[in-house]
Amino acid sequence: MTEHETFTRTRVWAAEPVQTDDAILENTGHAWEQWVDLIDDGPGRQAGHTAIAAWVHTAHGVDGWWAQGVTVGYERITGLRLPGQMPDGSFSVSRTRVLALDRDVVRERLLDEGARADLFPGLDLVLRSKPASKALRFTLARADEPLGSILFSTDLLPDGRLRLGVTHDKVASFDEAERWKLFWAEWLAAADRLA
Repeated sequence: MTEHETFTRTRVWAAEPVQTDDAILENTGHAWEQWVDLIDDGPGRQAGHTAIAAWVHTAHGVDGWWAQGVTVGYERITGLRLPGQMPDGSFSVSRTRVLALDRDVVRERLLDEGARADLFPGLDLVLRSKPASKALRFTLARADEPLGSILFSTDLLPDGRLRLGVTHDKVASFDEAERWKLFWAEWLAAADRLA
């Protein structure tokens, strides 16, 4: 296929894979439609994520990272995994924003229980990582209802600004994940209150 040739789909895809057809073909030797046929004819849909990834690696000589990518893409295309869904069935949501904030101040606000309560009214965040950890992990709950775990990452950019990332793991459903995506996007958009 040429660099700009359009790939033909022979089936309806439940969801789009992360990697493009061009990228997957270049790095694995097969385009998405071929991978779906190969996996269906090989281990099959019932084999599970780990077995499929191992098969892609051993039977087709695809390195581990790309074998995982092929497997997740296959699971999305065939409807075995929704976007953001983890192998255990839970969902993960990530959002980032570049801000003109001081990294130390942001970390101090997240580590201080009172400040945290002001930042997240109605939600309970309990620190699970060591305070000196590069990224801070918290469990999240509302009125004793577990809502997953949150990881805040703070990366200082060369221009002095801060990239603040929020990863919310162990979300129970796709619909909840969609609501949390919106929540975290809005929270980051108003993150100047961290100053």
